[in-house]
Amino acid sequence: MTYRHRTSLALALLAALALACDGAGADPGPTGEPEPSRSTTSLPSSMAALGDSITAGFGSCPVFVACTRNSWSTGSSSAVSSHYRRILEDNPKIKGEAHNLAEPGAEADALAAQATRAVDLGVQYVTVLIGANDACAGRVQDMTTVATFRKEVDRGLKRLRKGLPKARVLVVSIPDLYRLWQVGRTDDEAVRVWAQGRICPSMLADPASRADADDARRKRVRDRIEAYNEQLRLACKAYGRRCRTDGGRAHEVRFDLDLVNRIDYFHPNVEGQNELAAVVYPDRFGW
Repeated sequence: MTYRHRTSLALALLAALALACDGAGADPGPTGEPEPSRSTTSLPSSMAALGDSITAGFGSCPVFVACTRNSWSTGSSSAVSSHYRRILEDNPKIKGEAHNLAEPGAEADALAAQATRAVDLGVQYVTVLIGANDACAGRVQDMTTVATFRKEVDRGLKRLRKGLPKARVLVVSIPDLYRLWQVGRTDDEAVRVWAQGRICPSMLADPASRADADDARRKRVRDRIEAYNEQLRLACKAYGRRCRTDGGRAHEVRFDLDLVNRIDYFHPNVEGQNELAAVVYPDRFGW
C-alpha cells in the first residue's frame, strides 16, 4: 500500500470515529428510546423515610393526624416539593416506590425496627430524622442520655448497612426547638397551647416564664439536642461513604410560627415541610 493510500485510509477512519463520537449519547437504545443520562441513572428508584412525627407529616393536614402525603421526604402531594417528587421529575422508576415508615412519638430506640422494614422493602435511598422526642420528655431528667441515643442510632444504622449495603442514607439534624420557643414565647396563642404541657414540655412548659430555673431547663434541652446532632454526625461518619448528613442545615432553619401549624405550634405545616425538604436535599446523588 502506498503512503498516499495509507494516509487516505487513516483520514477516513478518523472521520468515521468523529461521526460516532458526535452521535454518542443520542443514539436510541435497544428499546428505541434515548439512553438515560448519567444523572438520571444515579438517582434512586425506591426510598424509605425513617423517623418521627415530623417526617410523618403530623399536623400538616387540616385533620390533626399523621399526613404522609405532605412529608418532606416521601410526600406525594403537589403542595410539597419532597425528595420523592424531586427525584420523580428525573427518574420515573421511583413512582409509587416511596415508603414512609416514620411513626409519631418515635424515639431513637424505634429506629432499628423501622430500618428492618426498610431492608425488607429493599429500597435504594433512606432518610433518617430522629431525636426530637428523645429530648421532648416530660421532665428534663427523663431525656434520653447521649450515650443511649448514640447506641440506638448505631443499632438502626447497622441494620441498614448490613441489609442494604448499596443504599444511600441521609441523616438529618434535629431542628432547633430552642429557637422555636424564642420566637413563640411572645405569641399569646402559642403560649396558651404550650402552657397546657402536652407539647414538648421539657422545652415548652411555662413558656412565658423567664425565671432562672426555667431558662436553665430550656438550655439543658437545647444542649442535649446539639449533643444528639453531633452523635448523628459521628454515627453517619462511622457508617461509611454510603451515608451523608445534612451538614446541620435542618437545625439551622430559622423556624418561625409561619412554618408550623396553628394547632400545636410545633409541627411543621406545609410551608415548614417544604423548607425542610429544600434545605436537606442532597446536592447530588451517587455517593
